[in-house]
Amino acid sequence: MPEAPLGTVLITGAASGLGAAVAAAVRDAGGRPLGLDRAPVDGVPHEVVDLSDTRAAEDAVRRLVDGAGGVLDAVVTSAGTDRCGALADVDGADWDRVVMVNLLGTAAVVRASLPYLRSSAHPRVVTVASTLGHRAVGDATAYCASKFGVVGFTRALQAELKGQVGVSLLTPGGMATAFFDDRDEQYKPGPDAKLNSPEAVAATVLHVLTQPPGCQIYELVVASAWEGSWP
Repeated sequence: MPEAPLGTVLITGAASGLGAAVAAAVRDAGGRPLGLDRAPVDGVPHEVVDLSDTRAAEDAVRRLVDGAGGVLDAVVTSAGTDRCGALADVDGADWDRVVMVNLLGTAAVVRASLPYLRSSAHPRVVTVASTLGHRAVGDATAYCASKFGVVGFTRALQAELKGQVGVSLLTPGGMATAFFDDRDEQYKPGPDAKLNSPEAVAATVLHVLTQPPGCQIYELVVASAWEGSWP
């Protein structure tokens, strides 16, 4: 069966890391990327918004898609943040922000996108979890809570939209991005860590987005062959 066309793809976290890699991959494959991020997104129509403000995120989706002609075929929720540390040591507002960006921001963007996606011939949603959405470690309560939440949200959304919108859960392992840069040294990957490239993960996102009509990839784990946090 022929691949589905990419069309217009909204990507959160599009200014850097996985989001930037997905935006580049979509553009290079002939699709039209749209971006949401706290920072400007070079070369891509975008809105600057903090996803922890969920109503602002919804408004940004509508402005961006309406400005692009009201057409939207897919959403990829790549944006994410973290705040490592023991629960008693992490500032409450910082802890809350991790859950607000990673989980509530994801839900808000998908919610605002649905009316547009329903008009697409081949609508797709790809949410981005983490290996720490399937297993738990200490000093990561906020991140684990948010990513476990993304897993549950996505599986429930799959049931809700079955046969209407294709919904896929992407679980990436560690990637060589700036995600770890502002962590304390004890929470950074070690010098011998073998991290996957965001471009390799972005290629799997394109694979999901271009599946033939009627073919659904529900979940996939993409990681370096030496990934230490999976299974």
